[in-house]
Amino acid sequence: MNKTADYQLTVIVPVYNEEDNISALKERLSKFIKQSCQIPSCVLFVNDGSTDKSRERIEEVCSRLDSFFFINLAKNGGLSTAMKAGIDAAESPYIGYIDADLQTAPEDFELLIPYIKNYTMVMGIRKNRKDSFVKSISSKIANGFRRFMTKDGIEDTGCPLKILRTDYAKRIPLFTGMHRFLPALIMLQAGTVKQVPVRHFPRVAGKSKYNLANRLVGPFMDCFAYRWMKGRYINYSVSTNNLVK
Repeated sequence: MNKTADYQLTVIVPVYNEEDNISALKERLSKFIKQSCQIPSCVLFVNDGSTDKSRERIEEVCSRLDSFFFINLAKNGGLSTAMKAGIDAAESPYIGYIDADLQTAPEDFELLIPYIKNYTMVMGIRKNRKDSFVKSISSKIANGFRRFMTKDGIEDTGCPLKILRTDYAKRIPLFTGMHRFLPALIMLQAGTVKQVPVRHFPRVAGKSKYNLANRLVGPFMDCFAYRWMKGRYINYSVSTNNLVK
């Protein structure tokens, strides 16, 4: 049986060349799970083909902690691929997501959890962001264009702190840039989204994987792909069946 089925929440942590952050991730996530989490939770590292020592450090952590698990992808596929791999692997009723850079706090999942029974997805809005000027401006431009194209009303779709119902998450289609459209893709399934202010911190270890090009050019192209898909999205629900013995 999939070990994540023993928990209510699986926190997915995509990792690509974050060897300097693994120790801090272990400490922060372990403390959150043991001391402050309102529901039984586990951690699922998704190693996205890292070329540094991330894999070795993740496996060492998971060998010592019962509620920590990992997936090693055969090659680097990008954030959307890593997230979808984690979603496909998790069997808990809820799925959480946080970035490995710890610019958002695991403890702030506590701000989201009270809403999970009433919404399909609960996500953070980063307040007092600690980003560089270029990162901040490019993010605002990309977010504004995405809102214009999707009409989803989401203030900060890039916030790496989210909790989703697993049954909805597993129906999300995989495509490059998927992670930028999670709220809109949940809404395509007639799901509901709640936004909650959370804290934001500067990166203290490792290096950002984003630059001006992949923060603007890629997201713009992905918006057109989303608009094309939105008009053709198949959404259904089964009323009755005789499949279960």
